[in-house]
Amino acid sequence: MANGGSNTVTRLRASDGAAVWTFNVGKFPIGLVFDGANIWVADGESNNLMKLRPSDGAVLGTFSVGMKPSMLAFDGTNIWVANENSNNVMKLRASDGAVFETFTVGTLPLQVAFDGANIWVTDGRSASVSKLKK
Repeated sequence: MANGGSNTVTRLRASDGAAVWTFNVGKFPIGLVFDGANIWVADGESNNLMKLRPSDGAVLGTFSVGMKPSMLAFDGTNIWVANENSNNVMKLRASDGAVFETFTVGTLPLQVAFDGANIWVTDGRSASVSKLKK
């Protein structure tokens, strides 16, 4: 779970929710997603994503994104990040963190979700939802 306000991510055991390990990451980890092999953490304070190895929390990469990244989604190949203060969503290749595209969306994008074909983004101040093609 991301622990907003702290600089840690805690791994919980799925069977009973017991804390197994806590990893120190960034300054303000706010969102995370699993890509099938690694954990990605959005750090809203330092404007980057960190790719972690789940077994020991080792940082495998740190990638610059827009201002105040928040929530993340994984589409099977790419990581999508909503950048709250940049009013955009970025698409990064999960294998190496390379940025493919940046999409302008409404004001204050907060959440991203993948429905199997499209990316959906909530726009907090625009009172709207944006739909992007994968």
